[in-house]
Amino acid sequence: MSAATARQTAHPSPPAQPAPRHALHPELSSAQVRLIGVNKTYPGQATAALADIDLNIQRGEIFGIIGRSGAGKSSLIRTLNRLEQPSSGRVLIDQVDIGEHNEDHLVALRRRIGMIFQHFNLMSAKTVWQNVELPLKVAGVPKAQRQRKVAELLELVGLQDKHGVYPAQLSGGQKQRVGIARALVHDPQILLCDEATSALDPETTGSILALLRDINQRLGLTIILITHEMAVIRDICHRVVVLERGRIVEQGAVWQVFGDPQHAVSKTLLAPLQPALPQHLQARLLPEAPNAQAALVLRLRVSGRDREAPELSTLFALLGGQVSLLQGGIEPIQERALGQLVVSVANSAHGHAQVIERARQWAAQVEVLGYVV
Repeated sequence: MSAATARQTAHPSPPAQPAPRHALHPELSSAQVRLIGVNKTYPGQATAALADIDLNIQRGEIFGIIGRSGAGKSSLIRTLNRLEQPSSGRVLIDQVDIGEHNEDHLVALRRRIGMIFQHFNLMSAKTVWQNVELPLKVAGVPKAQRQRKVAELLELVGLQDKHGVYPAQLSGGQKQRVGIARALVHDPQILLCDEATSALDPETTGSILALLRDINQRLGLTIILITHEMAVIRDICHRVVVLERGRIVEQGAVWQVFGDPQHAVSKTLLAPLQPALPQHLQARLLPEAPNAQAALVLRLRVSGRDREAPELSTLFALLGGQVSLLQGGIEPIQERALGQLVVSVANSAHGHAQVIERARQWAAQVEVLGYVV
């Protein structure tokens, strides 16, 4: 046995160590917000409000948290600024465990994390200017600096001409704009939105979402919002998690969850966005084909797997015969084509079973709705 072999026998090499988790998953070390095994149980409640929450939110993204009432959305978002202390688990902001913060560190943390609410929380006896200025006065910011900051923020949210107006004289959308300006006074890195559009009409909701999108792009803010409205998630978010009974049941890019929802809760929340079949069509649908000449009615879903909208001419060529578009449409979500079409197929050279198979070459999902004569 050689000397080298003897040395190897006497001092065997240590076993290879597994790569650190952040090396295998670089998105973990770059995440601005991380929740690791977070649980929350309130006193007197047997059921956990949050259970085994693992979540990573990247810097600069708009991240949606959705679920039905009681799903745990508010409990989750309030752990991010320690308004709620988890029963167990860790919450990291920029890789720092905020569970270890003392009161002074919590004050500094909450200035880095702005928050806007469903019901605005404005002080009725103070003007728009005074409502926005108040957090700066409390923090001891000099007057000249306060004035510059408030003027800048009121211009950002489009309320520079309302600075002397009281909240009672404002519309709901204008009140929310004041709330957004107030949340930005300390130049936060993260903005939390707690059902920020739930009290607004659809048109005003659209304008507030456009403002949040503009703020995200101009200021580079990470925005985390909770809502029970899938339309809000569709219109503004990059990624989404779906909560049910305190647990994450689905998560992913918005186009993926919308295009191919996996969990029953996701499908239920998406249902209001799907148009119902016209009553006159429902009345004519038959569950079985009475003869070979009956028209086949299909719902074709486009899931966003392709960035380009699929060609209708390709669909018509595949199905053959007389193809009629009865309902539906395709829309872009995150530059992906998503939507559904309801079509009837009559007088095709292909049998009904073959028409269905050929439709699957075009659509991500094919559902047979029935037959009409």
